[in-house]
Amino acid sequence: MEFSHIPVMLEECLEGLRIDPEGVYVDGTAGGAGHSREIARRLTAGRLIALDQDPDAVAIARERLSPFPCAQVIHTNFRNMSAALTQAGVEGADGVLLDLGVSSHQLDTAERGFSYLKDAPLDMRMAQEGVSAADLVASAPEEELARILWEYGEERYSRSIARAIVRQREKEPIQTTLQLAEVIKSAMPAAAKRDKNPCKRSFQALRIAVNSELDALSQGIDEAFSILNPGGRLVIITFHSLEDRMVKQKFAELCRGCTCPPEFPICVCGKKPRARLISRKPILPSEEELAHNRRSQSAKLRIIEKL
Repeated sequence: MEFSHIPVMLEECLEGLRIDPEGVYVDGTAGGAGHSREIARRLTAGRLIALDQDPDAVAIARERLSPFPCAQVIHTNFRNMSAALTQAGVEGADGVLLDLGVSSHQLDTAERGFSYLKDAPLDMRMAQEGVSAADLVASAPEEELARILWEYGEERYSRSIARAIVRQREKEPIQTTLQLAEVIKSAMPAAAKRDKNPCKRSFQALRIAVNSELDALSQGIDEAFSILNPGGRLVIITFHSLEDRMVKQKFAELCRGCTCPPEFPICVCGKKPRARLISRKPILPSEEELAHNRRSQSAKLRIIEKL
């Protein structure tokens, strides 16, 4: 199986994890095992638990991590991290990495239905099971489609696109990626269609909805922080504003201490920070990486350390 994968901000992630050769680390999004393999190389008596919900990714990660006895690959979503560690016989972790979003393999494999540039069945399921994008487009009410496109894609023409989808599906099923792309473009004004990727926001929105990505991220951050040992670090790479906003807010809450009104002379709430930010601003890819890895263009890296 071909599975090309250039790990985004690899050195920054490894530095952020501050790897102890005898520590326990979790890669919650193994993908092509690019990050996982480099973590495993740095371990001696330590352990690496690599997770992924995509069966294709699990197969290739197991193959690429087979030279490392310290590594174990488990087929699951990172929102189930606690259960995965129990399955692996591990009580806590010294570092957790999440590299969010769709992988290069998923985009490049036309039949997975993630890309609006290649004709394929309209699928978009990362785990290759459950409700597909075609199912969602065929059954969701117009108002729900508009909400998905607006909330998850920040698509300004969400209502007109949703209306066009409903009109088209009344004539014939929308079953392929290029069918959907044409419907999306038909609902946009000429100026918007001149955009290099006019379908990008709508496809992103449907993918997020199909895979419940934001719910998984919210739960995954909670799970990851709960299994971290004191001094352990949570390292997350995001690729769009919705993900980054959630990570930023979740991290801020974990790092927040006293919530008493400022006029109180002393703290009565007793709340203390549970984590500290390693970098107050997101870490961005270097100019060199941007020149060699197109996927890194929208990446942002945030890191916290458990107190």
